[in-house]
Amino acid sequence: MPALPEVWLRGPLPDVPALLQPIAHALLQAQEELDAALAAFPDHLLAVQPAGVASVGFHLRHLAGVLDRLATYARQEALSQAQLAYLAAENDVPTVVDSTNALLQHFHHQVAAFLEQLRSTPEQSLTDYRPVGRAQLPSTVVGLLTHAAEHTTRHVGQLLVTARIVQG
Repeated sequence: MPALPEVWLRGPLPDVPALLQPIAHALLQAQEELDAALAAFPDHLLAVQPAGVASVGFHLRHLAGVLDRLATYARQEALSQAQLAYLAAENDVPTVVDSTNALLQHFHHQVAAFLEQLRSTPEQSLTDYRPVGRAQLPSTVVGLLTHAAEHTTRHVGQLLVTARIVQG
């Protein structure tokens, strides 16, 4: 069976506004790459930090957390106590049986929720001002949504390299 082309070459996603298609494509591509690379990843290696770099488990937790936080800011909402607690615990990486799968499933859940938010984002709102974080730094809806995609792809790249190194 021939391999599928990258997600962005498979055509538009249903109900995602045209201007947000690249964001959706990037997130789905990241999801596919993580699934392929971590299908047989040993749980006991999730917390390993070769040369002091971030672990595979940290990247997986961070990826899910950032999508959740950026989506919250794009909706012009404050982070909840649960989100702040998750952020504080992103370095707490589980290494018990099925941890890799659980972290991947959590990331899948966050991607699905983010895609739903993209579907419900009116294109006319993309340039609306959105404050970010405690410092209320200036951004826009499209700035936050785009950053979610580029941040995800950056961390996926780092995770993929780290995973190869720790597996020898």
